[in-house]
Parts: sequence; C-alpha cells; structure tokens
Amino acid sequence: MVVPSPTPARSVAAGALGIPSIDLSQRRDRVAKLIARACEEVGFFKVINHGVPTDAIARMEAAGFDFFSLPAHEKQKAGPPNPLGYGSRNIGFNGDTGELEYLLLHANNPSCSQKAKMINRKDPLKFSCVVNEYVEAVRQLACEILEMLGEGLRLRDCGALSRPIRDCDSDSLVRINHYPPCYCTNKKVEDELCTTTTTTTTTTNTVATATATATAIAAAAAAAAKSSSTMVMNNSSKHKISRVGFGEHSDPQIISILRSNGVDGLQVLQPAAAAAGGEAGGGGVWVPVAFFINVGDLLQAMTNGRLTSIRHRAMANSSYKSRLSIIFFGAPPLHSLISPLPEMITADSPRRYRPFTWAEYKKTMYSLRLSQDRLDLFRTDRNDELTDLADLD
Repeated sequence: MVVPSPTPARSVAAGALGIPSIDLSQRRDRVAKLIARACEEVGFFKVINHGVPTDAIARMEAAGFDFFSLPAHEKQKAGPPNPLGYGSRNIGFNGDTGELEYLLLHANNPSCSQKAKMINRKDPLKFSCVVNEYVEAVRQLACEILEMLGEGLRLRDCGALSRPIRDCDSDSLVRINHYPPCYCTNKKVEDELCTTTTTTTTTTNTVATATATATAIAAAAAAAAKSSSTMVMNNSSKHKISRVGFGEHSDPQIISILRSNGVDGLQVLQPAAAAAGGEAGGGGVWVPVAFFINVGDLLQAMTNGRLTSIRHRAMANSSYKSRLSIIFFGAPPLHSLISPLPEMITADSPRRYRPFTWAEYKKTMYSLRLSQDRLDLFRTDRNDELTDLADLD
C-alpha cells in the first residue's frame, strides 16, 4: 500500500501559488538569478525555451507507449527491476506500491543498449538510440541549469554542481512511468473518503481540491476491501476517485528534469510557510504541475540546506488518457564525495551535513520507505545526538 501522506490531501491551482516559470532564452545573468531564487524559495520551477528538441521528446514518448502497450508477459521479460528494468506496482524493496508500471534505465549508453535487447526485441538499436538522444539533450539541459544556478549563487566554481553529472562515470538514471486511467464509481467509498470538495479554475483546466482525514482514509480502505491505494476526490465526474500513483517522496540525486505527455497528475508539496491559504497548523499544500525541474537531496546537501529538495507525488490520472512521464535523474559517480561547498558554510550557517559518498547515500535510500526523510540521517547534529546517546549507555 502507498503510505498515506502525513499532509492533508488538499491541492490548489499552481498559478495561485506563483510557481516560477523561467524562460531560458532570456539574458543569462537574469536567468541565473531567477533559477537561484526559484531553487531557494520553492525548490522547483518550470522552464520554457529549454532547447530539448521536440522531435526527440516525441520519439521518446512514442517508444515508451510502444513498450507499455505490449502484453504483460512480454513486458515482464524486461524485469523484474533490480533496481533497473521493468516494474509494475512495486516501488523499491520495502513494501511501497503504486498505480503505475515503469522502466528504470541507466543513462549511460552501454547499459541502456544492453537493456534495450529485452525491451524492444524487434529493434533494440532503435530503442537505445531514441533513449540516448533524449538523455543527452536533457543531461545538457541539467548541466546548463546547474551552471547558471552556480552563477546565481555566486559560487567561485560555477561548474561544481554540474561536473559530477558530466563525469563519464555519472550514475544518472532515466525513468519512464506509465499511469493507466483509473476510476472508482463506488458512491459509498466516495462519501467516506471525501469530506469536502471545491474547485479552482485556472486558464487551462479546473483543479479539484479535497480534504480527507487519516480516519476517513482508513475507513474507506476497509469499505473498498479490494482497493489498496490512497484515494482523493477528482472533480471531473461526480463519483470518480483518483488514486495516488506514486507516493510522496523527494528525489535523492542532484537534480531531476521531468517531462509528461500533458496529462495532469504530478503534485508538489508546497511548504505551508510559503503557501498562501495553507492548512491551519502547517502541513503544506499539494500543487499540480506539468513540466518542471526540481532540487534533489544531494543538491540540498551541497548547498548546506540553502536549497530544498522538494517532496512530490503523482496521482493515477482519472481521465480517459494514460499519463506518461519521463524523468532524468542527474547523479554523480558512485564514489563521489558529497559535502557542503565551502562558500555555503558561514558563521550564520554552520555545516549541516557530514560528508558522504553517493554510494553510501544510495544504499541508505534503498533501505528506507519511499516517504522517509533520508537526508535527515546525514545531519551533523544527528551524529552529536547519537554520541550523546552512546555516552548515556
């Protein structure tokens, strides 16, 4: 079962909260400042005029849909994930599940070419060429954004954030998620799940908002019997329920670049302190977005907490159209040492995280549930707490 979010299942229109949208064709110094500000204040932003060729995006989406349209027994030949490969519903190794199927691939050419033999048996070379073309384009975009971020943060070495991703041993990944349409017409489940329903109109669509308590979720799960996923109300039909397709989490890498096929589903948790009209007592607001860049855990550590790795989730869409999302996770080589950059440590902002390797962090990631705070385990004050406990023994 997807672990229910500890925050209320409430969402509002992205525009209402001022989600940054940055035009990368503007003057470089202006873009650098906008990127730094977005990463500091929000942790994610949308980009336009990003330079990723539309035909490369179209070919990548077509390759994804071609694979997911195969019979189940054919897709399963590319799995089970270890963690790379094809997976369905199960996310990771610790009991998390979701309403999706996916392909997780390494971003380096040899690894992708090897996996392609099991993904597209008729023409593996075509599949690997399509993936590699897309990966190279978004990798370049990720590095350019990180370099401009370095300029915006006034780092002495503006390539410090992008260099690990450019490294030939980079452990970057590409993930293709497929969320089939999802429906529930059980009026009793709807009534027990959804205590209130409101709608917010934007220029492009209407976004449903709902508030549900943990008690209601538990009661609805029991009533549904056969349903094992957290649900929230969707306004497009009176009795239509959307399930959480991929549970609340932050991305562990340096930076993530996501592109979806235009079907809604992605939600980002905006901290209550930054969100107008947030839930009383804190907890934040879930914000739907379509295409964005987000700060990862490693970038938060490298900037000593100045930038925040934003938590997000994906809903299993309840329209008649499947949702396909493609995410590039920019990561350093496994042996890379992650530590706050020198200029990020000051008298007012002392070191918050101890040095660690990406391999060490990745091992920790695979040992925890999806929603758990991994970076919290690497805080310097946590080491002090453990020392104090040892002294008490």
